[in-house]
Amino acid sequence: MSETYDKENDESLVARVQTGDHEAFAVLVRRRTPLFYTAAYRMCGQQDDAEDIVQEAFLKFWRKPQAYDPDKNAKFTTWFYRVVTNLAIDYVRRKKPQADPVVLDLMPDDRDGVDEALIADERADALETAIQDLPERQKVALNLCFYEGLSNKEAADILGVGVKALESLLMRAKTALKEEFDGFDNAQVMRKEVRHG
Repeated sequence: MSETYDKENDESLVARVQTGDHEAFAVLVRRRTPLFYTAAYRMCGQQDDAEDIVQEAFLKFWRKPQAYDPDKNAKFTTWFYRVVTNLAIDYVRRKKPQADPVVLDLMPDDRDGVDEALIADERADALETAIQDLPERQKVALNLCFYEGLSNKEAADILGVGVKALESLLMRAKTALKEEFDGFDNAQVMRKEVRHG
């Protein structure tokens, strides 16, 4: 029977879940977990925590499937993004992120290629840290639009704001990240000069 369910769209599966259909729920979970796991991971930065968030979101839906009303809400995935995002925000608020200690790996001058690779790795790590340090709503807006590939309208619906407000959140997030990286790049130039000086 699950092969038949695999061909159904999300809304059809949700309607079946609302009648207590376990198999429709299993298909929906299998189909959508990777999508929502990615969103949760972008919010909390921890694999186990992201898995827990998605599992909790699906359990909440199973216990109260009528919470999704296709007549009042957008499509199921948009509505469920909001559920996952709210759980992730609550989780991040409850758990203070522990910063990893910064390890500076000083390489000899004759290893410029390795230096460049280290700088690229440090830059990627700095970006991830800067994103995680953004205010929650800016981080959610950025993750939904840039990492999840949702339209501004879909992301605005998930956040419960207008498109203009979403664009303002994105602009503030980009400005904060640019300021962070201007400082990062200046520090890298100084560090490189010290190594080669």
